[in-house]
Amino acid sequence: MTRIALPTNDQIPAASQPVVDAVTKQLMTTPNLFRIMALSPNVLNGWAGLQGALAKTLDAKVRDGIALAVSQVNGCQYCLSAHSYVASTLANIDDDEIQLNRRGQSGTPKTAAAVAFAKKLMETHGKVSEDDLRTVRAAGFTNANIVEIIALSAQFLLTNFVNNAFETEIDFPVVEVAIG
Repeated sequence: MTRIALPTNDQIPAASQPVVDAVTKQLMTTPNLFRIMALSPNVLNGWAGLQGALAKTLDAKVRDGIALAVSQVNGCQYCLSAHSYVASTLANIDDDEIQLNRRGQSGTPKTAAAVAFAKKLMETHGKVSEDDLRTVRAAGFTNANIVEIIALSAQFLLTNFVNNAFETEIDFPVVEVAIG
């Protein structure tokens, strides 16, 4: 059970409404995560600004892979469920690749390097080694791309923490945290 009261549509602050409306239009529903973040227009709009800018970085499948790897490390069942749903329905990523991404791997070498790096970022609290940087660079990522991987990881960390703190009720097909 969620540890916070989810605001109804009428209770969402006006300053949060444009972002909530955009998310609702894209997903055809208002996910519980966005209802919670909408309680603070500054948080929701800050997240939306970051997400909007980062949506122009890297490849969509790499971004989805990073989301899955980060959410797995952080044990965020809500985000694993949401990102698995989005990856399969909107990004056309098959279940095998989703499972690999959750492990910090991929069937595509370049994606594998990005998701492994994101996983390592989470596991080491950002204290990656020179070898970790060398590996992601060798896969073809520039220093700017590495900064983007770090920023994407931080974006997903924010939503992981919100959902983990409030035990947000999952409103996507449920994915278990344990990998089969």
